[in-house]
Amino acid sequence: MSYSVKETFTSGTSSGSAVAPPAPAALAAKVRTVAPSMTRSMQRVAEAVAGDPAGCAALTVTGLAERTGTSEATVVRTARLLGYPGYRDLRLALAAAAAQQEAGQAPSVTADIAVDDPVADVIVKLARDEQQALADTAAGIDPVQLEAAVAAMATARRIDVYGIGASNLVGQDLVQKLLRIGSIAHAPVDPHLAVTNAVQLRAGDVAIAITHSGRTVDVIEPLRVAFDHGATTIAITGRPDGPISQYADHVLTTSTGRESELRPAAMSSRTGQLLVVDCLFIGVAQRTYERAAPALSASYEALAHRHSPRPTRG
Repeated sequence: MSYSVKETFTSGTSSGSAVAPPAPAALAAKVRTVAPSMTRSMQRVAEAVAGDPAGCAALTVTGLAERTGTSEATVVRTARLLGYPGYRDLRLALAAAAAQQEAGQAPSVTADIAVDDPVADVIVKLARDEQQALADTAAGIDPVQLEAAVAAMATARRIDVYGIGASNLVGQDLVQKLLRIGSIAHAPVDPHLAVTNAVQLRAGDVAIAITHSGRTVDVIEPLRVAFDHGATTIAITGRPDGPISQYADHVLTTSTGRESELRPAAMSSRTGQLLVVDCLFIGVAQRTYERAAPALSASYEALAHRHSPRPTRG
């Protein structure tokens, strides 16, 4: 079993081999993902390094602590929570990120949607936010975790997907894709049914939980039951340090998205979740191609036949 993301966020490195720190281009995305779960003092450090990488790269650990009104220990803890072994590594990443900004490679920051925005502005703002959510999620997905999750799903006897509200809709999207390539998959809407389904899972089965907050009890409970019964468990969440990770063999992190009054968390997190489930589906389809291709063709044929004109009686 590969290392769990929850180990990365508590210690900065996995208990086995060292975990590669995020690339400079992914630093801002990492800050946006992790900052909501930080203490306020750590958030000040994270916001400073994301907002002014060049200025912070020039500071010692003492200098950054003074600039943010925190302590040296807080700066070091923030660096580790962002995935760097220590402040020196974070400082090098900041210098590289500053160089990328100078080259015009930094992502643009958009304004929130206002009540009186014209439709044309809403289109532009939403499109930019969706693009940023995709970029942030792509930068934050751990390929090792994704590969391990795909491997488990490709050989699974059965796959259960748990989610509530908007997350359940994302789960339904994944399930209908998996069914079309011959996988046995379920996404129960009722949380009680999710738990009773989870009781039936065993080693060789897979359970996937989708929760932006990482704290949704109705999603955590069936995943815990599946975990206790030996199934391989996967969490798709915007809060990899949340309670859901305690019962996840593999954690896939999504972007937290830009929330606002008119764009709540359920809406801002959906884009990243859909990217992750699409990555899972494509990975499974690749690994099971000999089975998946004929199954997909059969489903296309069945749908085409359903929509073809029916013969009429003379």
